[in-house]
Amino acid sequence: MSPTGSQAPAPVTVAALYRFTRIDDPAGLRGPLERACRAAEVQGTLLLAPEGINGTIAGPTAGIEAVLARLRALPDCAALDVKLAPAAVSPFRRLKVRVKREIVTMGEPGIDPRRSVGTYVEPRDWNALIADPETIVIDTRNTYEVAVGSFAGAIDPQTASFRDFPAWFRARRAELLGRGRTPRVAMFCTGGIRCEKSTAFLRQEGVDEVYHLRGGILRYLEEIAPDESRWQGECFVFDERVAVGHGLAPGTHALCRACRRPVSPADRASPLYEPGASCPACHAERTEAQREACRERHRQEQLAAARGERHVGAVLASDDG
Repeated sequence: MSPTGSQAPAPVTVAALYRFTRIDDPAGLRGPLERACRAAEVQGTLLLAPEGINGTIAGPTAGIEAVLARLRALPDCAALDVKLAPAAVSPFRRLKVRVKREIVTMGEPGIDPRRSVGTYVEPRDWNALIADPETIVIDTRNTYEVAVGSFAGAIDPQTASFRDFPAWFRARRAELLGRGRTPRVAMFCTGGIRCEKSTAFLRQEGVDEVYHLRGGILRYLEEIAPDESRWQGECFVFDERVAVGHGLAPGTHALCRACRRPVSPADRASPLYEPGASCPACHAERTEAQREACRERHRQEQLAAARGERHVGAVLASDDG
């Protein structure tokens, strides 16, 4: 109990998860999973598709454990990829269980990571692979994520969306792979799901020697000491931490509440940065009327926070791994 006699809030656990597996009836699974989450007081988003399950959820530790047990009991889901993190409060205000065509949208028919995928590389073996001059290293994340940090020497496709990756690769294939012996390709993303699907895409495109970082950047930063690391900068994450560094320590970036992009300390010193209204990345994209609407929403969010409430307009960016 707290000194005032009120009960202290229960600890919150955030779980980011995914699994590529065949789901014959995603729509039929939606209702039971939603009921299980509500019974466990779990909020967040779960995406279901014929190719598998993906999502980020948060709630009481016991509730998260109950939902994960339910998910792991699904066919071929015992090896569900899960990353857990503590939080002071839940970063979500509601629960969404949705049926989609893909659990991470690439828009390429026939891509099946269950059938053909690249070789997993553990974080402890990643440095040696990407240090080899015969290895091409590709960051499969969006350009605003890459700007926060990446591995030294990695190629930035400068994509605005993951669905842009196939067109980028096809346009650059000859330049990347050259003529003659095809070099090995190593790819990575935040948590593993995008680079896993990217390796399946490259395999379908006829590239045989493809590798991806198991557990993504987050597992690498968690397991590899800073003095042994090839990571530069911070890693953008899709929750209120915004970015993390080695050991998953909180980073220096904040979130622009207008466009949901990360803003660095230098960005926040810019005259184009106004909390809740604009940042250097989005200032030119909006009219003054739109910025004023953002200002009003920010004011309402601050008033709600002062009352200990969560404003209905407070929404986090979604995580696509």
